[in-house]
Amino acid sequence: MSAYAIGIDIGGTKIAAGLVDGNGTVLVRGRRPTPGFDPAAVLATVCELVRELGPGGAGAVVGVGAAGWMDPEGSTVVFSPHLSWRDEPLRRDLERALGRDVLLSNDADAAGWAEYRFGAARGEDNVVCLTLGTGIGGSIVLDGELRRGRFGMAGEFGHQVMVPGGHRCACGNRGCWEQYASGNALAREGRSLLAVHGPVAKGMREAAGNNPHAVTGELVNSLAVAGDEACIELVVEAGQWLGLGLANLAAVLDPGLMVIGGGLGAASPLLLETAEQTYRSSLSGRGYRPFARVVGAELGPDAGLIGAADLARNALG
Repeated sequence: MSAYAIGIDIGGTKIAAGLVDGNGTVLVRGRRPTPGFDPAAVLATVCELVRELGPGGAGAVVGVGAAGWMDPEGSTVVFSPHLSWRDEPLRRDLERALGRDVLLSNDADAAGWAEYRFGAARGEDNVVCLTLGTGIGGSIVLDGELRRGRFGMAGEFGHQVMVPGGHRCACGNRGCWEQYASGNALAREGRSLLAVHGPVAKGMREAAGNNPHAVTGELVNSLAVAGDEACIELVVEAGQWLGLGLANLAAVLDPGLMVIGGGLGAASPLLLETAEQTYRSSLSGRGYRPFARVVGAELGPDAGLIGAADLARNALG
């Protein structure tokens, strides 16, 4: 098995790359903005990053974690709600362009695998991992194995319908979980509060320059951390929705540990505290069954590329 592998994490806003050793340590890094909605440009950017990693990555296998639904063989991105991939043969195209083996996986699966192997889930073989950011991604490790389901699409937790007929989602449905417990949900609720011109939104209005388009999930959370009462209320509401979804996952999968990462998960202790409280008060059979522990992820924004590299090393190295 090769000592090194290259990991690529393709997200809606950035593509991150790294040369990763067998202990999950990132030795060399690269990063580019995701080039809009052009699949050919995304492919070219990934190839550029792989070559940028230099002599240390020469001949190393490449693992790619991509924001989308994969076919069971891990060769085609069937659909991506946030990128313009539709039946995109990404692995084939990358292998042809790079002249080396590539392993393709969902980005949340890669991040969850990294936390299981090297991060917050070390020592626990039954784990649910969530990546909480623009939306909600997820991964499942049961009995020490990453589970992708019969059609390769398990772990799309953010697209379970929580509110029939609710807010429209990029996946085509309404009322998906990520429409109530994600960065996008916080931004939408913040903009809605700003639009009514009430006095409770004074701090948000000043921070956003009275521009609704400047209201992001990050802004709402940062104002909540600073003590803004209106933003605290929005974060608590999102945390309650998050906790209800965690209770659903625990009822179905019975994990020993639930790890919450992603940009919003790392930035909002209040969100996670509220989520755990709601999960504990909502779990079916509470009082007669153990609670899974709920913890924050440890590997931060590197989790996706670390996991993608490790999966590639194990399968192809």
